[in-house]
Amino acid sequence: MGIASGWTERFQTYFAEHHALFGWLTTGSVVFLVVSLFGLPWLIGRLPSDYFTADGQERIHRERRERNTHRALAFLLHGIRNLVGVVVALAGVAMLVLPGQGILAILVGMMLIDYPFKHRFERWLIAKPTIHRPLNWLRRKVDREPFVIADGGP
Repeated sequence: MGIASGWTERFQTYFAEHHALFGWLTTGSVVFLVVSLFGLPWLIGRLPSDYFTADGQERIHRERRERNTHRALAFLLHGIRNLVGVVVALAGVAMLVLPGQGILAILVGMMLIDYPFKHRFERWLIAKPTIHRPLNWLRRKVDREPFVIADGGP
């Protein structure tokens, strides 16, 4: 009983000393939850149906190269997207113990960050029926055609 009460007292002291931090983390978690409830269906609806195929990725990269965007601006936007991805992924890690959708935030952050084999990971993830079906359900809700997965099926 002495060990449990010592741990409880330490936690209460830590919480009292950092109550503002816990308040901000909880507020951020709730904001992310609300944004994800409205933003994810919008974002999933904006993706092209062939986004998760190798041909679709090549087409998207070709269109980005052909845009008439200044190189410095493109580099800056790329850096901002990666930074936002890291922040969202770290927020997801925090949400594993705080209120919010931690695993979802980690996945969204990973999709924003550029890293080797990212598209292979995305194709592997979308091929899972537990991921593919809900995403296509969301796409039907916003009147978009279903995602095509790497093996050619919808």
